[in-house]
Amino acid sequence: MARLPRLTLPGYPHHLIQRGNNRQAVFSSAADHQMFLALLEESASKFGVALHAYVLMGNHFHLLATPSTAEGLPQMMQAAGRRYVRYFNDSQGRSGTLWEGRYRGTVIEAERYLLACMAYFDLNPVRAGLVVDAKDYPWSSHGHYAGLRVDSLVTPHPLVWALGNTPFAREAAYAERVRAGITAEQQDQLTRSALSGWALGGDGFLAALQKLTDRRLTKNLAGRPVRQVVDGVDVE
Repeated sequence: MARLPRLTLPGYPHHLIQRGNNRQAVFSSAADHQMFLALLEESASKFGVALHAYVLMGNHFHLLATPSTAEGLPQMMQAAGRRYVRYFNDSQGRSGTLWEGRYRGTVIEAERYLLACMAYFDLNPVRAGLVVDAKDYPWSSHGHYAGLRVDSLVTPHPLVWALGNTPFAREAAYAERVRAGITAEQQDQLTRSALSGWALGGDGFLAALQKLTDRRLTKNLAGRPVRQVVDGVDVE
């Protein structure tokens, strides 16, 4: 069965996931993490993508980003991904593919899911047993939002600015939100939507979004005919 075309709409936040081929590690050192983040920052700036949040795990990564054009996200991912593969292969003395196919992702409704998605990223290393507290993991955007460091890669979404009137108030409110965690239902919704490519949001949001694209947005919301096919990958 043909897969749906990947959904990319300018002006909306997207949750993206990409994993290593055969679940292999894609980051093996601090230098690897730093190189990938540098390449990501360069490509995001070049292609007009605001990157709101990220987490780099051993064999996969998550991004939360809003593109300014329909081509911005795939251009950013292709540019950063290809250059990183060359770097990683050279540094490891290996050859061949690194990524398990193309990235997966979808649009999410900011008001309902953006802050939950950010907390989901921050808590990923905790769930994996890598750290006890999200603040202890260096390869996510949590430190930026919790006031522990300044991360030039990160562009806060307006909903983050609305958390408080001062930097201290926003940082405290965000850290508390992460400490509170997310529900199992939210975690499942965020994971499934990114893997499947179905948009995530309320009925009104999805109906309004459907007017902007020919691509069907959910299993239950019929859209106009799909006009293209792209490859996808199975990522957790």
